[in-house]
Parts: sequence; structure tokens; C-alpha cells
Amino acid sequence: MDTMRERFASVVSRLLDEDPRLAVVLAEIGADGFRRAAGRHPDRVVNVGIREQLLVGVGGGLALTGMRPVLHTFASFLVERPFEQLKLDFGHQGTGGVLVSAGGSYDWPAGGFTHMAPGDVALLDTLDGWTVHVPGHPDEAETLLRHACAGGDGRGDDRVYVRLSAQTNARPLPVTGEGFLTVRRGGPGAPAVVAVGPLLGGVLDAVRGLDATVLYAATVRPFDAAALRAAVVGSGAPEVVLVEPYLAGTSTAAAAEALADVPHRILGLGTARAELRRYGTAAEHLAAHGLDPRSLRERITGFTAGAAV
Repeated sequence: MDTMRERFASVVSRLLDEDPRLAVVLAEIGADGFRRAAGRHPDRVVNVGIREQLLVGVGGGLALTGMRPVLHTFASFLVERPFEQLKLDFGHQGTGGVLVSAGGSYDWPAGGFTHMAPGDVALLDTLDGWTVHVPGHPDEAETLLRHACAGGDGRGDDRVYVRLSAQTNARPLPVTGEGFLTVRRGGPGAPAVVAVGPLLGGVLDAVRGLDATVLYAATVRPFDAAALRAAVVGSGAPEVVLVEPYLAGTSTAAAAEALADVPHRILGLGTARAELRRYGTAAEHLAAHGLDPRSLRERITGFTAGAAV
């Protein structure tokens, strides 16, 4: 099976052939994947070199001319380093485009903390009007990339962030670019566990044999308040567990807002704020952040039993 990044390069290369409004902007990273596309469309595959602020500036400029720019590099260089450019060149200018990241929270531990961005979604969440997709499988990534490149708002100028990962679930789900999917429904009063992107497989392993509803989120912004309410309202004092592959608590406020009119309890699980400096492997990071199936089961059952987690 190909990776999400490999699928991204192949899909968007084909879309460049089909849509003359599409352009790809790179900052050296990922250039090999677009080498053939650049030969066919040298004016619409632009490599600015290792200049991430320029990457976003060029993308914003292309958007002002009516193009649909797709910007790609590691998440730490795409969202964190040029954040002011994102705020101004897209948000303030009212332009649209597609950000496609790689690296995620700890996909490449050997790269060190400079190549990790556990706070990317939380940071982007401070800006208005961004759709955020977090696919859990290359097939889902393709669907969401096609949706984003076409312009999900119907005008083709919305702002979209697609967070690709080296981690994947075993099987894809039929994502549409909108809302959550109900993967498993528990009984009356069962807690709702919202599993985001590539963490779904671990969540399903963690809740095996437990009475729990599992919602799957490959699109996290806009937050699907209606799906969450449908899963828990009417169950007394509902309990919600958010399992996100980035900073713990990123979606806690959104979930709390969805349930503002009913008493509820929320547990936000994700990467911790503390930096892990013994980089190890991605699997070791997963366990260190308590996101492996065994740790998730302990934390979920402890929470629903009313214990500290």
C-alpha cells in the first residue's frame, strides 16, 4: 500500500492535468514526487527552495490571481513557521488555498522537534474559516484531497488544511469531507469516544469488549456538533473522550460548546505538551503519549469510572 504522501503526489499530479486553475507550491520537500508534473506544467509547479514564508506568500499571491494553490511541506514549516503569512496572506486577504502537511506530531522522530508539530491544528484553530481534514488512510486522503482541490465551498476559494500522516488505519472509511461517522454504537448511557484520523484503529482495539459509542472524525473543522449530540444527549450526564493525534485538548472547547446545555464530562487525549527528547520511534512516541491501545483502554476506563487519568 502506498503512503498518504505518495498518494498526495500522484493524485495532485493528475489533477494538475485536469484543472488549469490548480498550482502546486513546494519548499524543496516533496519536489521529487512532482518532478514529472513539473515537466508538464512548469508554470504551475513552483519550488521556492527552503523558504517557508515565501512558500505561503507565493501561494497567497497565486490565490489573488484566481488560482487554486496547493502548498506542501512538513507541518512545522507549513503552519508554525509561516503562521503570520497564513494569517495575513490568506485570512486577511480573504483568499483560499490548500495546505497539505507531512510529519505530523512525531512521524519522523529522528528529525527531532524541529520536524514535529503537535500544536498545528490548535494553532490554525485560532484563525477563522479553515476546514481541517485528518485522514486515517491513503484512500481517505485521496478523497479529501480531491474535495479540497476542487474547493469544498462550491466557489473553489475556501481555506483547507489536510494533515497527512505516516500512521494509517487498516481499512479506509467512506469519508465525504463533512462530519463524523458512527463506527460503533454503544448502549444507553455509553460514553462517546471520538477517534481522529489514524488513531481509529488503536481506539477500536482499546474499547473492544467495552460499552462505548465510537465516532470517527477525518474532518475535525468544522467540528460536527450535531453528530456528537446525537451520540450522547439523552444519556443522562454524557461522557465524551476525544482521541486526537495532535495536542491533547485541541477539540475540548468545541465538544464542550456542542454540549453546553447539558451536564457532561470530557476527557481530551492526545500528545502531551512536554517535549520528548529521546526521539526513538513513532511507536514509542505513541506509547509515551498514552495513545497506544493498552494506555487508551486504561485512561478511558479510568475516566468512565470517575478516576483520575
